[in-house]
Amino acid sequence: MTDSNELNTKVQQTLKTIADPETGRPLKNQIHAVAADDDSISVEVGLTSFAAPIRDKFKSDIETALTKAFPDVGSINVTVTDHDRPAQPIGQVGITAKAVIAVAAGKGGVGKSTAAVSMAIALKRAGCKVGILDADVYGPSVPQLTGVRGQVAKEGNKIVPLDFDGIPLMSIGFLVPPGEAVIWRGPMLHSTITTFLRDVAWGDLDYLIIDMPPGTGDIALSLSQMLPLTGAVIVCTPQEVALIDAIKAVGMFRKVKIPVLGLIENMSSFVCPDNGKEYDIFGKGGAKKYAGQDKIPFLGEIPINIQLRERGDAGEMAANFEDKNVAPYLEAIAKTLCQQLADSAAANPPQAQLPVLG
Repeated sequence: MTDSNELNTKVQQTLKTIADPETGRPLKNQIHAVAADDDSISVEVGLTSFAAPIRDKFKSDIETALTKAFPDVGSINVTVTDHDRPAQPIGQVGITAKAVIAVAAGKGGVGKSTAAVSMAIALKRAGCKVGILDADVYGPSVPQLTGVRGQVAKEGNKIVPLDFDGIPLMSIGFLVPPGEAVIWRGPMLHSTITTFLRDVAWGDLDYLIIDMPPGTGDIALSLSQMLPLTGAVIVCTPQEVALIDAIKAVGMFRKVKIPVLGLIENMSSFVCPDNGKEYDIFGKGGAKKYAGQDKIPFLGEIPINIQLRERGDAGEMAANFEDKNVAPYLEAIAKTLCQQLADSAAANPPQAQLPVLG
């Protein structure tokens, strides 16, 4: 019979070979409980809300590691519980977010805002704390997509963002009358984005999703100067002419030292509701092919779907996640993005001399 204390120590050592998906560091404070004997092993391990979309894979990885390390134990039970770790202030603006992700496109009309809002909803539904910043000051479409209307207010020296089903939301659309054109040069754009980041009461976020203006303009440069962006996600459609612009967007972000986290191919195919046949109206797979050639992660595709478009026009984007023809694509993008961030953290964990996070 194996000494239980010795076995518990070996189990803990095995758990410490697994990386926390958020930080890339070996599990430590997240090991909440261990009970082991010759017949069974039971562990309780915490996972932060940042990594909530890949909760199932995290649990599976722990089970695999324990099964491999203790092949003679009959029963292995893994419970994943919540582990609280607030975000720390980052950048000149001091925003409390663990990841700041710019969603961009090389040209307009490719569904960038739809992808940004869908990504935010998918992350929130998985259990993450998410905010949306609509930085497309020339054509703010996030208020329309979310159905959120109104004027923001101030509490003390902070602007209170509007609420979208538990997601704090800020847009120039809440500050100017509908239909009024915004005609600003670079300094005004920089000042507005600074205000949106520094003076808005975002709260404690896992992810701040920034819907960028289309093209390659001043705002990406402003963001790169104000805070360390986690990276950019590029949205494009499959046809060659759209990929040309997407390549320019990738080049812009690389030039300002912002990592490109991946590509999303929108309008990838159309399944006719009348006959169930799939039609590649704009082609299919172009973004995935380019991503492979340029060694950029491919996050997923979004099909052409009439109901998805109608819900966007009606401000009912959340309903897409109840639609079995759409939801799996949107959820897969959020999971792939989260896994991409976890893989990156594991490959480049913080230095050992840094303080250990909770």
